[in-house]
Amino acid sequence: MYVIKERFFDIGDDFDITDDSGRVVLHVDGKVLSLRDKLVIEDPHGAEVASVHRQLIALRPTYQIEIGGEKAAEVRKKLFTPFREKFTIDLPGDDDLTMSGDLFDHEYTVERDGQEVASVSKRWLSIRDSYAVRIADNENHVLILAAVLALELATQREKDEEKKKKAEQQDD
Repeated sequence: MYVIKERFFDIGDDFDITDDSGRVVLHVDGKVLSLRDKLVIEDPHGAEVASVHRQLIALRPTYQIEIGGEKAAEVRKKLFTPFREKFTIDLPGDDDLTMSGDLFDHEYTVERDGQEVASVSKRWLSIRDSYAVRIADNENHVLILAAVLALELATQREKDEEKKKKAEQQDD
């Protein structure tokens, strides 16, 4: 199980992903104020293992994940999903993943062909402002963690845009 601080954007650009005993597993160097919302995921020794960045030209929120300098996946919000938010993790080939559930409250699952391969929850932790990510042993943990972070970037951007619209409406 991995632990991620819920409000990493509020705290600063850099943060650690730990295991459930508090040991640092990955370090995330965030450049969230950049135009492309870029995150670089590093091992504990500082070597880059993956990166996540927003695609500037896309019809819907889309983030690209690179692992080892190669494109590993695209995370895209589905356009029409009644009653729940849904994102697709588009992998090369036919092995795509879907993230669905209450994404804003960090209670959702990652599935492949209807089978759960990972889950995200705040309920498992007593640590305030954090959430846990459980990933099946046979899955690519870095890829799924990067997809969870891409989702976090997308939902944060959506929240920020909503706040901006409300502020503009109040100014009118």
